[in-house]
Amino acid sequence: MAMNASYRGPQDCPETIPVFPLPGALLLPRGQMPLNIFEPRYLAMVDDALRTDRIIGMIQPDAEAGAHGGPPKLYAIGCAGRITQFAETGDGRYLMTLTGIARFKVAHELTAMTPYRQVEADFTPFARDFTARAGEEEVDREGVLGALRQFVDAMEVEVDWRGVEQAPNEALVNALCMMTPFGVREKQALLEAPDLKSRAEALIALTEIEIARSGDDDGEPTLQ
Repeated sequence: MAMNASYRGPQDCPETIPVFPLPGALLLPRGQMPLNIFEPRYLAMVDDALRTDRIIGMIQPDAEAGAHGGPPKLYAIGCAGRITQFAETGDGRYLMTLTGIARFKVAHELTAMTPYRQVEADFTPFARDFTARAGEEEVDREGVLGALRQFVDAMEVEVDWRGVEQAPNEALVNALCMMTPFGVREKQALLEAPDLKSRAEALIALTEIEIARSGDDDGEPTLQ
């Protein structure tokens, strides 16, 4: 999805961003994430983002780290996205799409007066994220397509194979990573993969592991 704003590198991104902690949600650069916003604090977050730069950081809470009586600890790495589609439902909800810009490292969480959480975001470790389709030639496309076939068979879903065949490697890998129903740790591993090749390899390996260990009583593979 095209964006009206241009993000050429970390220098084009704000130092402080609001974050939306959501377990199992994975946003990747140039990926598109539909969101149904209904909690008051996140409605306020969207309102504020629309008044400024439209940027929101998607990040997973780290349940294993423990909350110690406060809000859940966040993973150190998330992905910032820009609101590229937005609609009001008339019943107090927002329907919107975030388009991924780049990953960020949480430098530290701010003590915010807003009902939603904010962090100081460091985009410099992920400068390559701003270059579309970087490293595509190194991706094992056949391996990725094989993982997709396993996923389709396990989930019994229909896929537009013509569209898949035409998709560039980056779009294919990132879309599959975002749609697969892996757990929080697996999603975080895909997010933190250093490059597209590594992400594709992790996707293939995780799919094979899930298929192998989640067979039902009849031996048929299923994904939870």
